[in-house]
Amino acid sequence: MINPIDKDKVAENPGLISYPHYVGSIAVKPEDLGKLKSRALSAMHEQTNMHLRQIQKQVELLLDQANAIKKRVEISEQIYTTSIAFEPFVGNIYHLYKRNGIHKMMLVGPDEWGKSKPADLEFISSVKLLSDHTWEVL
Repeated sequence: MINPIDKDKVAENPGLISYPHYVGSIAVKPEDLGKLKSRALSAMHEQTNMHLRQIQKQVELLLDQANAIKKRVEISEQIYTTSIAFEPFVGNIYHLYKRNGIHKMMLVGPDEWGKSKPADLEFISSVKLLSDHTWEVL
């Protein structure tokens, strides 16, 4: 019996070739590697930029928190150099005034003086003593 298929038209290992080897095969088209790499690079840049933006927002938040603490320290140093005629307690609100260029801490708020407020007393701000003994400006 004679084989009707020409040996020049048959592959020895048809499963290992990169193209279809008979009429009913699925067409195998080579991928455009440049297009694949371009899409992959684009996706990589998009993802890494998103993560970098998230980190930048976190850094900005931390910087804002650090600046707020620095401001509290500066205000606290200023308050501790003022004249305080009483012992301040954590969690209580006190009022900072200025008279003749000298800062004074008082228990009386700016709305609590009535008509007896001295004319030369300038209200600066209300402050609250925090548990770390820094002052929060209210």
